[in-house]
Amino acid sequence: MQVATPREPARDDDVRGWSADDAIAALFSAHYRGLVRLAVLLLHDDLVAEDVVQDAYVALHHRWRRLRDADKALAYLRTSVLNGARSALRRRGVAERHLARGTTEPQEVASAETGALSLLRHREVLDAVRRLPARQREAIVLRYYAELSEAEIADAMGVSRGAVKSHAARGMAALRQSLEQAL
Repeated sequence: MQVATPREPARDDDVRGWSADDAIAALFSAHYRGLVRLAVLLLHDDLVAEDVVQDAYVALHHRWRRLRDADKALAYLRTSVLNGARSALRRRGVAERHLARGTTEPQEVASAETGALSLLRHREVLDAVRRLPARQREAIVLRYYAELSEAEIADAMGVSRGAVKSHAARGMAALRQSLEQAL
């Protein structure tokens, strides 16, 4: 039987008894990219997504000693990323409303992500997901992209499992209708 040490975890996310620095380093190497991809899907902006994820790791590091259950550190990170994405979207909405009142319109610049998407169908699906209401989009992304269970999604979104089912079902129905109209 192998015993976990701070340098050699039994699992990627087994961080019980570790110092904050060692635990965050292990969680970062195991989950950073996935959390950034999750944030990109919610925010549609690579730089803001990276900032949101980094802020989540910093917050976890500050709270590490007060964390009741180290096994839930990844769930804490997911929830922090989700909440950070919501805040960033709210700030973006406020900024867009203020810009709309002004006389000058900012020029849109194509992102690197747009250039990388070569298949038209893939782009249509992403656009359809982006048009979903926030809660439906979150449920769809967490379920089908992050492959979380209903319980994990409910935890991350701060809602009941029934609400997760409802948001996901409505989101899938809206996606189906949107994609059928695009054909």
